[in-house]
Amino acid sequence: MGSHLKSITLEEHFTSKAADAQYGSVSMLYGPAIGAKLVDLTDDRLKNMDAGAVERQVLSHTPFPDAPSLELCTAINDEIATAVSAHPDRFSGFASLPMDKPEAAAAELRRAVTTLGFVGALVDTHTEGTFYDSPAYDVVWKTCCELDVPFYIHPCYASEEMLRVNYRSEAYSENVAKSLGAFVFGWHTETGLHFLRLFAAGVFDRFPTLKLVLGHMGECIPYMLARQELSTGRWSHLKRPLREVWDTNVWCTTSGMFTLLPLRCLLGVSKPERVLFSIDYPFSATEAGKDFIKEIETEGLLSGTGLEAFVRGNAATLLKL
Repeated sequence: MGSHLKSITLEEHFTSKAADAQYGSVSMLYGPAIGAKLVDLTDDRLKNMDAGAVERQVLSHTPFPDAPSLELCTAINDEIATAVSAHPDRFSGFASLPMDKPEAAAAELRRAVTTLGFVGALVDTHTEGTFYDSPAYDVVWKTCCELDVPFYIHPCYASEEMLRVNYRSEAYSENVAKSLGAFVFGWHTETGLHFLRLFAAGVFDRFPTLKLVLGHMGECIPYMLARQELSTGRWSHLKRPLREVWDTNVWCTTSGMFTLLPLRCLLGVSKPERVLFSIDYPFSATEAGKDFIKEIETEGLLSGTGLEAFVRGNAATLLKL
């Protein structure tokens, strides 16, 4: 049965000692139970991985309250490297990068991959409201292509301006507004929008081998892809159509979503080798991921070699594990 397959998961978070020191126990913002799991990179995490049949986690940092400095990113990446060194058969690393400083971000990515052995980068989808579609970020995309590593765009909390324009209302509380701007809606639509902005800006024309990863079943893009493909086809400034970019430059993970209908949609618009299982630990339980794999097989959505590729093989190929 698929529930016995060992998985490789790509969106699995921790909070560093350096970030806790700088921001004041940022891990505890998620509550004591989640916070304790976020700071642990040893026995408890490994036990949870074993309970969910997770062979390997690619570790990445939780979203930042503001633009992380180069010094903070360096400390975070060094902390991940220590954990990977202690458990090289269980952990890999995605780099944190100071995306408000593209040149520094590119240099730190190169260090993380060539010196620390990381398999790519995972960054917040914007830095205090700034997306990464300007030509200033070409140095980052060029470095990703030269190193042949994926760049994972992950949701983060809305900036003050985003909250004001899109999510606040006199009709409900500030907590509701922040939820709308986060896990209820904004996280996913803004990350999907970021991909479309990169496409519109010609990033994939200039860097045709760039590897981009989106979580949460594709961050709302799969449901709208046919309409977006038709509409963007009218744009005359791009060399490559959206469907070609989706098929050759984008991978999607299931992180944090354990329902079949979104997965059916994602599989319906994607090449099977571009869809990867992930859990979103510790915000989702590893056991829930294991149960989802079993449900996928029981319902006949994937089976055999296709299920094995989804659970671990596609990730192993993308990350060269």
